[in-house]
Amino acid sequence: MVEVFKTNVQDINRSRLLVELIKRDFPVCRVNFDLEDCDNILRIEGAQFCTQRIIEVLHLNGHYCEVLI
Repeated sequence: MVEVFKTNVQDINRSRLLVELIKRDFPVCRVNFDLEDCDNILRIEGAQFCTQRIIEVLHLNGHYCEVLI
């Protein structure tokens, strides 16, 4: 399963922190940001994860996040 999110994350250090926070909940997933994309993409790949929890983690850390359609 792959999900792509639009975010407002712009800082590489901040993205690294958020990846680590997401991996705490979903340790076997591949998580990465593409901050060069105009939508500051967050991509999650894995057999099992909760889309709503990903959004919540970013929101709790002061960032905008929505599923990219």
